[in-house]
Amino acid sequence: QVQLVESGGGLVQPGGSLRLSCAASGSTFSTYVMSWYRQAPGKQRELVAGISVSGSTDFADSVKGRFTIARDNAKNTVYLQMNSLKPEDTAVYYCHAKRNFYTYWGQGTQVTVSS
Repeated sequence: QVQLVESGGGLVQPGGSLRLSCAASGSTFSTYVMSWYRQAPGKQRELVAGISVSGSTDFADSVKGRFTIARDNAKNTVYLQMNSLKPEDTAVYYCHAKRNFYTYWGQGTQVTVSS
C-alpha cells in the first residue's frame, strides 16, 4: 500500500510559477512510475507529466517547455515545477503511482491561475 500526499497548490497569476510536491509512504517508491494528472471542471482527467523508474520523462503537449517533473527517491517525493502558467492550467492536480497492476492516487491539490 502506498499513500500519496500532494502539496503546493494555490492561486497564482498568469505567467507565474508553482511547484507541486507529492510525498509517498513506503520503502518502494523508487520502483514506481510516478505521474501527475489534472482534472478541470467539466473535463476528463488528463495526464500532465510522467517520470519512469530510470528517470525518463514525458509531458502532455499542452505543457511541454513549461512544466518539468523530477523525483527524489531518497525523499520519496516527486515534484512538478510549473512555469509560465496559463488560466487553462487551472485544475485539481493529482499524483499517481504505478507498478505492475498496482496503482495509487493522491487526494489532489487545487491550482488556480487567475488575475
